[in-house]
Amino acid sequence: MARKFTVAVLVLCLVMGVMASAAFAQEYRISVVLKALNSDYWKTVEAGARAAAEKYGVEVSVVGPSAETMVMEQFDMLQDQLTLDIDALVVAPLRPTATVAVFEQAYSRGIPVLLIDTDADWDKKVTFIGTGNYEAGAMAGEYFKEKMPEGGSVVVIRGAMGDLTHDQRVDGFVDALKGSNINVVAIQAADSERGKGMDVMQNLLMAHPDIKGVYCSNDEMALGALRAVEMANKQGILIMGFDGSPDALKSIRDGGLTGSVKQDSYGIGYYGVEYAVKLLNGETLEKRIPVPTAIVDIENVAEEIAAMEAIVGRKL
Repeated sequence: MARKFTVAVLVLCLVMGVMASAAFAQEYRISVVLKALNSDYWKTVEAGARAAAEKYGVEVSVVGPSAETMVMEQFDMLQDQLTLDIDALVVAPLRPTATVAVFEQAYSRGIPVLLIDTDADWDKKVTFIGTGNYEAGAMAGEYFKEKMPEGGSVVVIRGAMGDLTHDQRVDGFVDALKGSNINVVAIQAADSERGKGMDVMQNLLMAHPDIKGVYCSNDEMALGALRAVEMANKQGILIMGFDGSPDALKSIRDGGLTGSVKQDSYGIGYYGVEYAVKLLNGETLEKRIPVPTAIVDIENVAEEIAAMEAIVGRKL
C-alpha cells in the first residue's frame, strides 16, 4: 500500500512539474518586420527567424514590403503589427528616422522593440543585432587595395539614398580608399535591386569605360552589375558585393563575382527571435549584439557554400 501511495505521489509530482514547465514556456507572439522578402538575403533572414521560433516554441509572423524602397509600406506594416496581440517586435527599419514614431507607439504599449540589420538612433530600443556596416565597408576597401596594387578608377552602386545601412557601407569603403591610388569616380543608387543594378552599371560603363572595379552595397546589385559587364564584354573588372547570399556565392564559385562581404543573414534573423525570447523570459540584453563579417572570394567560397547549403537545405 505504501509503495502504491509513493508511486501515486511521484506521478502527481511529475504531472505538476510538466504543467509548471508548460506554463513557464508560454507561447509568446513575436512580429518580425523586414525590409523586403524578395531577395535571397531577406529570405535567409526569414529562415533564421523561423528556425528560432521552432526551437523556442514561439509564434512568429514575418512580413516585409514589396521592395526596399517602400518606406511607407513598411511603416504601415509596423502600425498593423501594433494592433495585434504581440509580445515583442523585431524590426529591420528601412528608414530609421521615419519609423521612430511607430517605435514610440510600441514602447508606450509595453511592446519591446529589437532592431536587426539596421540600427536607429532611438534610446528606448532593447538592442541592435547586426553587422558593423561601416567597418565591413572598410574591409571591402582594404580588399580593393590588396587586389588593385596598380590603382585605377572604381565606381560604387548603392542602395536607396538615405538608407543608413547603405550609407555606412559606402562611407566605410570610400574612407578606406583615401590616400590610395584608387579613385572613386561615381556613386549611384540602384535601390538594392538586380535589374536596376544592371541598368546603372551599363550607364557607368558608358560614362567611365576604363573603370577597374565596382563595389556594390548588396549582392543583388552586384549580380546586376556583373550582367552589365558581361553584356559589354568587359574583362578584368573587380566586382564586389555585400551579404554573401546564395546567388552571390554561386557566382563567385563559377567565376562571376570577385567576392562579397558576407554577413550572417541567417544568424541575424535567428538571434532577433532568440534574444526576444530571452528578454521576455527576464534576461537583460546588451545594447549592441554584433554579428561577424568576412570577405568571401574564390579562396574560401567552397566552405561558405557548404555552410549555406546546410542552412537552406538544398544544393547551390
